[in-house]
Amino acid sequence: MKNRLRVLRAEHNWSQADLAARLGVSRQTINAIETEKYDPSLPLAFKIARLAGLKTEDIFQLNEDEQKNDNVQGLRK
Repeated sequence: MKNRLRVLRAEHNWSQADLAARLGVSRQTINAIETEKYDPSLPLAFKIARLAGLKTEDIFQLNEDEQKNDNVQGLRK
């Protein structure tokens, strides 16, 4: 899953540690999300969006392969 977390962090002048503390997660979790090694849980994605004042879909987008899988399974209209 692609995300804009690093950009949002820079826009708010937050370090990974700052953001992690605000969200109640580790700095390593923030790093893993930013490097796309870990997809956040839905509650965490909502917390990130709420903190940034955005919708989750403004921060997180499916990769092209994930979008193709959705189309094959009939999940996207």
